[in-house]
Amino acid sequence: MVEKSSEIVIVITTVIVLLMTFGIIILFSIFQRRKNDLLIIQKQEREKFEKEIAETQIEIREETLRNISWELHDNIGQLLTLAKIQLQNTTKENIQEVSETIAKGLKEVRALSKLINPEAIKNIDLHEAIQLEIDRFNRLNFIKSDIHIKGNQQKIDEKAGIVIFRILQEFFSNTIKHSKASELNVILDYQENSLLITVSDNGIGFSSTEKKEGIGLSNIKNRAKLIGAKIEFHSKENNGTSLKIHYSI
Repeated sequence: MVEKSSEIVIVITTVIVLLMTFGIIILFSIFQRRKNDLLIIQKQEREKFEKEIAETQIEIREETLRNISWELHDNIGQLLTLAKIQLQNTTKENIQEVSETIAKGLKEVRALSKLINPEAIKNIDLHEAIQLEIDRFNRLNFIKSDIHIKGNQQKIDEKAGIVIFRILQEFFSNTIKHSKASELNVILDYQENSLLITVSDNGIGFSSTEKKEGIGLSNIKNRAKLIGAKIEFHSKENNGTSLKIHYSI
């Protein structure tokens, strides 16, 4: 009787051990499968992020080339034409004017060379890149622009800087082309662990019932989400438009 009871205990123990082993194997398989799925998702997200960064760099480069084209035609070309006319009618009295025109042309060429440098896009410094855009707008009289820096400037992730700069470029482009604004203001507020960017214009704006797709708002939202940034967009008819970007450093 005792032997039979021992056999039953052994059988039950064996079954329990086997079930536990089988359960552990199943749980491990599920864990491993989920881990592999997570790794695949993470890889896909990294690839998507890198693809978006590459596309953003291309867009910035294309926008830069368009800017260079405008400057060559509308600014430097006019200065050189003026210098040519002045040289054709050079007198002792206007020689200073010729010299000043040529000096101004050289200054514009130096400013333009910064935009041509591919390293300015590859290793973008957000503050410097925005400053170049602001300087260009003022130099070409596109719109009265300024930039203000608050707090202690901090280095942000290079790829995040590229995305943020492209978002701002889209806002700038819309302001200049469509808003009929006379002023554009940018504020970079460096806080303890974050950067708050506020950009606003005094243009015609639009009501909340109007479609915002025309200014690329969905594209801006997608790009902000890509780097974990939060955005706030406000516009009121005849009262300008503003965009806030909150990025954790």
